[in-house]
Amino acid sequence: MTMIYVLDAERIHALEDFWLVMGEAVNGPGGYFGRNLDAFSDCLTGGFGTPDDDDFVVEWHDHAYSQQALGYAETVRQLEIRLGRCHPTNRPSVAQKLAAARAGEGPTVFDWLVEIFDEQPGVLVLC
Repeated sequence: MTMIYVLDAERIHALEDFWLVMGEAVNGPGGYFGRNLDAFSDCLTGGFGTPDDDDFVVEWHDHAYSQQALGYAETVRQLEIRLGRCHPTNRPSVAQKLAAARAGEGPTVFDWLVEIFDEQPGVLVLC
């Protein structure tokens, strides 16, 4: 039997909201499902909180709302945070991505998340 987890886009205004909504969808109130992209990928692909038999689907309802909320403004905010925390050798790469996001170019936070979902074909359904 396929498990269906539903994400309510109206609750997702920033990346931090996504972590909360995804965690609650899969693990119930207060549920944890990673708080960074690597942890999210591990949780999604490694059975951490998802069915071990990989028989699950995530339905992202009203995803167009999230696509806008997790667009370039949120991408700039997240990359500014990352720039302040990253190792000095990574700063030029993050700064380049930040400059692109400020110009409205390159992948957005929404794109980052969808790319991780795409590592598990058939898991994400955009509604």
